[in-house]
Amino acid sequence: MPSYTAPVKDMQFVLHDVLDVSSTGIPGYDELDRDTTAAILDEAAKLAENVLAPLNPVGDAQGCTLENGVVRTPDGFLDAFNQMREGGWPALDCDPEYGGQGLPYLVSTAVGEMFSSANMAFNMYQGLTHGAYNAIHAHGSDEQKATYLPKMVSCEWGGTMNLTEPHCGTDLGLIKTKAEPQEDGTYKITGSKIWISAGEHDMVDNIIHLVLAKIPGGPEGVKGISLFIVPKFMVNQDGSLGDRNAVTCGGLEHKMGIHGNATCVMNYDGATGFLVGEAHKGMRAMFTMMNEARLGVGLQGYAQGAVAYQNALGFAKDRLQGRDVTGAKNPEGPADSIMVHPDVRRNLMDQKALTEGARAFVFWGASLIDQAHRSGDKDAEGVISLLTPVIKGFLTDKGFETAVLAQQTLGGSGFTREWGLEQFVRDARITMIYEGTNGIQSLDLVGRKLAQDGGKHVMAFFDMVKRFIAEHKGQDEAFDAQFLEPLKAASKDLQQAGMFFMQNGMKNPNEALSGSYDFMHLFGHVCLGLMWARMAVAAKAALDGDGADRAFLNAKIATGRYYMARQLPATRTHLARIESGAETVMALDVESF
Repeated sequence: MPSYTAPVKDMQFVLHDVLDVSSTGIPGYDELDRDTTAAILDEAAKLAENVLAPLNPVGDAQGCTLENGVVRTPDGFLDAFNQMREGGWPALDCDPEYGGQGLPYLVSTAVGEMFSSANMAFNMYQGLTHGAYNAIHAHGSDEQKATYLPKMVSCEWGGTMNLTEPHCGTDLGLIKTKAEPQEDGTYKITGSKIWISAGEHDMVDNIIHLVLAKIPGGPEGVKGISLFIVPKFMVNQDGSLGDRNAVTCGGLEHKMGIHGNATCVMNYDGATGFLVGEAHKGMRAMFTMMNEARLGVGLQGYAQGAVAYQNALGFAKDRLQGRDVTGAKNPEGPADSIMVHPDVRRNLMDQKALTEGARAFVFWGASLIDQAHRSGDKDAEGVISLLTPVIKGFLTDKGFETAVLAQQTLGGSGFTREWGLEQFVRDARITMIYEGTNGIQSLDLVGRKLAQDGGKHVMAFFDMVKRFIAEHKGQDEAFDAQFLEPLKAASKDLQQAGMFFMQNGMKNPNEALSGSYDFMHLFGHVCLGLMWARMAVAAKAALDGDGADRAFLNAKIATGRYYMARQLPATRTHLARIESGAETVMALDVESF
């Protein structure tokens, strides 16, 4: 059976040595001293390691079952969900007015990594509820917030997001679900939605569905979409539950992974719905939560890579096979551990460098969200909006790749179920698909985000990199060569790619769009290069402190050197692909495929 150990030490390093959270000036961050975050993370680690992780293979093996319209979750899930509720974990960053703890989103992000690594399918039940909470909190009426949010914050009630229909996914302008207005101000919702995570299950008393639908007579396409609250059970004036609404689970999807999470077909047969916000403005309400939701999926991607790496590393240290070519390291035994072999080391270093770099990137992104929301900082909001498709697309691609590398470390054992690596691979695969496929993320990045506000935010990112290099250049010759020069070269590659799009994309949009996926990865590598350079600076500074964990800090610097030398040069390949243009991509007519 696979195991999981929460990376509390590394999280503390990122929070306090790299981000220096308590000194940022973001409201609420002054309370995030080392002792406070350690207390929160240590408690979350206990739940993740001792309760959620042992249930991960159980959920994968059993899956969910649909019985007479009720979805039964795997053995142990309800008890674990009760423990999560009792600990107040779903309420960490929620509004205190509705029973939340009011902690920064960054704290919820760190805890969310642990829970996702331990049991991604399980954590999605509260994750979907949190997303629905966010949308109602931002756009619901005072009455709606008072009615639904307290029970959603406590996770006594669940929540879902209903977007996709059998005939349309990304192009939501094609949805057919209708919302017929009624004399009492409610709407009758009729239609079917598919791939609804946590759409029906037995761990909550009520489920609050957020449903995209069209009011007859409204504008065509996405401009005619409205958002509705459709509760599974109607809620009475006193807050008690009333009659069952006309919404049912019509079936469960049979999936490659995340078996422990119920992925449902939801049928609405004249169900009572309540308009959220303005009519025909549903997409705006949905996109309010998009930065957090997509950052959360990026987190899921690297979190699966992180737990896979832990298990690959444990196997590699114990597995005896072959001898070190420079001389036996275990002469008394029949063989050396496979850790002596350079190619195994390369494999594990790729995993370690991606995982730790991704953690820093996501935590930084979460701090930008806090800065935008808590300080009203529009510049921070612009930067995280730019980086969101990179976080989602690049980190889920790389998280899946990391899980595959971890599986490869185990050889034949990685292909068997008992070691658990194949589950991490299967579970990680969905992160590249949902919340907008990674191809869509790259189109969003190149087609919308680069030019947003006249290109202000991408220029701010480049200035950020330039300032970092200027601040640290010349202090340490080795650091300049190993970190700053590679970062500078990679940033130039990114700028050159952007210039190619500007010079060619206006004349032929395919010149830009055919290179968008490479651009997303190029951007991702530059971001991780910046993170590793920042971590190296922080580790060097911490080495001078009393009681420094020298082994940890030196390993951090060495891992950063590896990323800069072995991974960051991929920017050159991505740039070459981008500059090759659209001709080879679009050369074949449809019949020639």
